[in-house]
Amino acid sequence: MLEIKFVRQNLSKVQEALAKRGNPIDLDVFKSLEEKRRKILSEIEALRHRRNLVSDEIAQMKKERKDAMERVTEMRGVSSRIKDLEKDLSQTEESVNQFLLNIPNIPDASVPLGKDSSENPVIKRIGKIQDVGFKIKSHWELGEKLKILDFERASKITGSRFPLYFGAGARLERALINFMLDVHTSEHGYTEVLPPFIVNRQSMTNTGQLPKFEDDLFKLHGWDYFLIPTAEVPVTNIHQGEVLAEDLLPIRYTAYTPCFRSEAGSYGKDTRGLIRQHQFNKVELVKFTTPETSYDELETLLQDAESILSRLHLPYQVVTLCTGDMGFSAAKTYDIEVWMPYQGVYREISSCSNFEDFQSRRANIRFKQKGKKGTELVHTLNGSGLAVGRTVAAILENHQQSDGSVRIPEVLKSYMGGIEVIRP
Repeated sequence: MLEIKFVRQNLSKVQEALAKRGNPIDLDVFKSLEEKRRKILSEIEALRHRRNLVSDEIAQMKKERKDAMERVTEMRGVSSRIKDLEKDLSQTEESVNQFLLNIPNIPDASVPLGKDSSENPVIKRIGKIQDVGFKIKSHWELGEKLKILDFERASKITGSRFPLYFGAGARLERALINFMLDVHTSEHGYTEVLPPFIVNRQSMTNTGQLPKFEDDLFKLHGWDYFLIPTAEVPVTNIHQGEVLAEDLLPIRYTAYTPCFRSEAGSYGKDTRGLIRQHQFNKVELVKFTTPETSYDELETLLQDAESILSRLHLPYQVVTLCTGDMGFSAAKTYDIEVWMPYQGVYREISSCSNFEDFQSRRANIRFKQKGKKGTELVHTLNGSGLAVGRTVAAILENHQQSDGSVRIPEVLKSYMGGIEVIRP
């Protein structure tokens, strides 16, 4: 959420930033609400001043035993008017707040200008794409022939876009979760947390999923609760409403959770396989930092996520999202895209973002600087470290062999109970 004072004083700058993002929000609505708010506030202040003056006059008249009924009647009307205006002011301020909740973050100056994902610049490519010398199979075909994935039975249990793993497939998913958590906690300095998988409306609002993206969420019937679309939501909200000591920062958390997304508006895209599911597992990385260090922490966050792919020997590239492709809450985002040989394309497997103080303002997460009065908003960051189902898909396609078997990456063998190859 943008600071209301900043929006008031920088309307043209905010409008320019929205134009770069391709966002059609009309700030004239905000200006109209602000003019109404200022007018109401001015009238309330004038009436309160009048009430204070007349109250002193009434007290003096009573002291002098004069009839003050006319003034008393006038003040009853003034008090009633103030009460009505305060109600109008509260409603107007709520409208202003709701308007601000629908304004996306301002892109950082380093974010490249562009209209959509086709204009995201590639900043590096890691790993060599191998010419295997045989026809590459899709991960869903491999998974079904190896009897480790069964999408047909999953659809009978629930519906389309839900996975069902068997045997070595289930073991591989679990192995990746444990491997990722072990690396991030033992080597990268993150503290593991296991948060609730259900959150309330305020938590969703704090991280920017609400009110804008309610159609893409799974809501619990009869409850104002939601299934989490990502661990970013519960983990970022761990410190909502708190003032943190500066020497505790940066705080780094990692969490495994299942994630639930309705994928509204995406029908017809990636309908087969593990790329776009309603339910999937993910290991998330979340940071709380000072404003001065947040962009350095974004770079290390990216490196931490990249290291998982490097150890799994999966080719990937890193792109910087342009202004027209960034997420609602982000000020800057890197996407890591893993090579998927069956389609011959790189597919997103992690987004690493700096939200600056956009989320912390909503969640009221602050820190106390040493030697300074008052508090300051923290900066929040998060990234996937990694999306587990997509990592399984990438392993199946990149480590497949000509006989239809799949090699287990070396770093996962100890997690796989000695399984080195998944065979038909």
